[in-house]
Amino acid sequence: MAQQYLDHSRAILTSERSNFKGGSKGSGIISLFGYQNEYDLRKGYPLLTTKKMFTSSMFHETVWFLRGDTNIKYLEDNNCPIWRPDAFQANLPGMQKEGIFPEGLVKYSADWDKAMKEYGQRVKEDPEFAERWGDAGPIYGKQWRRWEYFDHEKGVFVEIDQVGKMIEGLKKNPTGKKHIVDSWNPGDTPRMSLPPCHVLYQATANEEGELELQLYQRSCDQFLGVPFNIASYAALTHVIAKGAGMIPKTFIHTFGDSHFYSSIGKRTLWHRENFKELQKRVRNVSAREEYLEVVEWINKNAPSDG
Repeated sequence: MAQQYLDHSRAILTSERSNFKGGSKGSGIISLFGYQNEYDLRKGYPLLTTKKMFTSSMFHETVWFLRGDTNIKYLEDNNCPIWRPDAFQANLPGMQKEGIFPEGLVKYSADWDKAMKEYGQRVKEDPEFAERWGDAGPIYGKQWRRWEYFDHEKGVFVEIDQVGKMIEGLKKNPTGKKHIVDSWNPGDTPRMSLPPCHVLYQATANEEGELELQLYQRSCDQFLGVPFNIASYAALTHVIAKGAGMIPKTFIHTFGDSHFYSSIGKRTLWHRENFKELQKRVRNVSAREEYLEVVEWINKNAPSDG
């Protein structure tokens, strides 16, 4: 598993199709569009061992999605702050309007971080505050378990449990091609604190009852997010398989834009201008010492952030 991740990482840095572009967080990104990895779950669980993995947070987030929950209180109660920044930012204008937090908070400043930490603590300790200000919008849990549409024949809004429908569909027609859970609801994305990165997954099984699950992920933070997503969806494959009375066989991970974040300010400009040279040097790396030489070259020549 680790080798697939490392090969993918190297491809992002060295592929002729890779490019350097501006990211959504004000930094530069080294990006590769289109890639795929497969993990044989019969051989073990794909948990990356080349970096520290916060498995507790990963499992709690997966449970949170499967509960159909969108309020971060469950996560905060379980010391899992991964959705706190997005929920805080989404709810901040309303909280500022009511004087809970001051106007003029600068994103990523010390005051911002302090306010966000206080927000997480209040969500955890105050149920009324959490109910009003803890929701992250109609994100994964809402779409997975309560996808909403208007039934024109009945004249009412109806909710669909996509996960439940997938499991029941697999029981009735294991080899079918319609077992899909979609997180990308265009009508709801404007109200989400963060539009789905892992957009859609499809499952099918062979006649021996072995389940395969494939994820399409539109945006993939290779360092922070991807190892988390691999482990999370491997766990989800086990959950779906158990629910359908099957054996987990394969998790297939299909990537849209997979990327590494660069830096900000002058350092980003340097990375952009020297991207081809960086690629050339990384392509020639075959040992740790050679990698350290590339790091030394960057530190010696690139300006500091800012």
